[in-house]
Amino acid sequence: MRCDPADTIIKKFNGLTAVAAIVRITPHSVMRWRRPRECGGTGGMIPHWHMAKLLEAAKELEIDLDPADFLPVPKEVDA
Repeated sequence: MRCDPADTIIKKFNGLTAVAAIVRITPHSVMRWRRPRECGGTGGMIPHWHMAKLLEAAKELEIDLDPADFLPVPKEVDA
């Protein structure tokens, strides 16, 4: 599986700094969401305690964001 919801959502908000300001953590901490677990990251997953703030901010900023966007996306398999 390709776990990239963090990267996709960070891009929707135009970067680490914007997301960090919304959830009130450092940009470095947000950057860790994109890193593999074995390298100290979250494997592309956004910690659940930040989801409500991001969804609320997306609504206010008119950014297309849905709760399903936080789920891992299955990697396409070559047949």
